[in-house]
Amino acid sequence: MEQALAGLKVLDLTQFEAGTSCTQMLAWLGADVIKLEPPRHGEQGRRVFVDQPGVDSYYFLLLNNNKRSITLDLKHERGRAMFLELVRKVDILAENFSLGTLERLDLGYDRLREINPRLIYLTIKGFGTYGPYSSYKSFDMIAQACGGAFSMTGYPGSEPLKPAPTVGDTGTGIHAACGVLAAYIQRLRTGRGQKVEVAMQDAVVNLTRVAMLQTFIDHRPVVRHGNTVPVTNVRYLYKCAPGGDNDYVVVYCSTNEMWRALCEALGRPELADDPRFRNNDARVKNAAALDELIERWTSQRSKHEVMKVLGEAGVATGAVLDSLELLSDPQLVARKMVVELTHPKRGALKMPACPVKLEDSPQELRCAPLLGEHNAQIYGEFLGLGANELSELQREGII
Repeated sequence: MEQALAGLKVLDLTQFEAGTSCTQMLAWLGADVIKLEPPRHGEQGRRVFVDQPGVDSYYFLLLNNNKRSITLDLKHERGRAMFLELVRKVDILAENFSLGTLERLDLGYDRLREINPRLIYLTIKGFGTYGPYSSYKSFDMIAQACGGAFSMTGYPGSEPLKPAPTVGDTGTGIHAACGVLAAYIQRLRTGRGQKVEVAMQDAVVNLTRVAMLQTFIDHRPVVRHGNTVPVTNVRYLYKCAPGGDNDYVVVYCSTNEMWRALCEALGRPELADDPRFRNNDARVKNAAALDELIERWTSQRSKHEVMKVLGEAGVATGAVLDSLELLSDPQLVARKMVVELTHPKRGALKMPACPVKLEDSPQELRCAPLLGEHNAQIYGEFLGLGANELSELQREGII
């Protein structure tokens, strides 16, 4: 069986995370993603959070699986000419440079669509290409701040907190992958390519829209509530044994049926009809007493035991898994969401895989490429260049 996006050719000029997470999703699903990087040092992400000198960072490895790498100097006249030849032969080009970077090299969208009218050109910017903030630089935390995520995260009276998931970066990348595939489907009907634009701020606003619910109701800013959901019963973080930093579970009862199931699991079926807890309003009103009852039970058990007992009882429950536990979690391993790879310089390592599972599209996780690993392969395949020409280009620093 072929992968879903087999045959789709992507020229990937992205760097760091917002763009690379988009092209990684396309690569996971079978597209031939060709990562074009500057000669010598490559994409900047290779050198972010370096733990071993001369070895690509885990940051880079986590964002560039299943891609091929070539090097090319776009500031060199011959390099630009080679780039334009590549553009003629790909379906998608993705970039997330600062506003105007490719235009200054005369390689912007207007130029590229003349060369390849079928080209789908993805541009990711912090604030987009227009609007009063469009020239401002952005990273994940900037997008999260300006998209509302900071303001809604934390405890009452505390300073705003940055959510740990990089929703400003990878959240943007997933939106971008959706946009690119929509443009590709439209091209199948029309034969024309188009520009796809995703702003990081826009993506975070989309991800926080449900959290903004109270603002639509009372026209006031959302108040931070920590780990609680104020209008819902049993909804809290509960301590578990032996009491370490991450020995907690989250229990969320959204219905009376779940509440009764919880009471049974706790060995306290009489609580289901206790006037203090009989319905949602009563449980919200008496939340402190309720939380104490539940935590008295959870604190005598491990988070994994609590999750098993309550999960099997039909109560929505999740153990707070730390980052090391995720890499050996039996659910993630069973779904091949965490797999083991062999890297040419790091040896065996575990990596998260593609979260999208397609029944008729086999998936295999491959390590992120070494810098320029596929120069000979791709320049031979796309431009017909031989060993002598490649050696000359390398001597001149063009690749």
